[in-house]
Amino acid sequence: MKVNLLKLMLLLTVIFTMNSCSSDTTEETADSTSSVIVENYTYADNELETLKLINDYRISIGLNPLEKINHISYKSEEHDYYMIDQKAPSHDGFVDRANNIMKVLGAKTVGENIAYNFSSPQSAVNAWLNSPAHKANIEGNYTHFGISIRKDAATGKLYYTNIFAKID
Repeated sequence: MKVNLLKLMLLLTVIFTMNSCSSDTTEETADSTSSVIVENYTYADNELETLKLINDYRISIGLNPLEKINHISYKSEEHDYYMIDQKAPSHDGFVDRANNIMKVLGAKTVGENIAYNFSSPQSAVNAWLNSPAHKANIEGNYTHFGISIRKDAATGKLYYTNIFAKID
């Protein structure tokens, strides 16, 4: 069991590392170009736990904690549903999400971490911290972030999208 879990973690780390966090693949949706700020987002306990774990880690290494923004979490949620529809984790449409966050919130830079099929926030954050590209986002020069964790009803697998932004 532990060997299979280790193999799965290694495979996911390789997949995450190979997927660029600044993919230039685009996804066209009506909301991706909207300039309306989404102000309402209801956080699940596992989402709040993930944000806390990231902030606790940042503080432990001398970085500023990040402030959550509902609009960023909403954009993260849209991407989770996209990945569930596609039945695969991806950074598809990242440029559109980043452009929306820059336009609507005035962000200077945007980064994104995704995770797939981790049973807990701690296991997802651990995987990100063990991936150089995803760890760089967690440790990046950001001021704000958002999160969404959604379950594929057909498979029971969880999809995580965590978006970071630097907003002056």
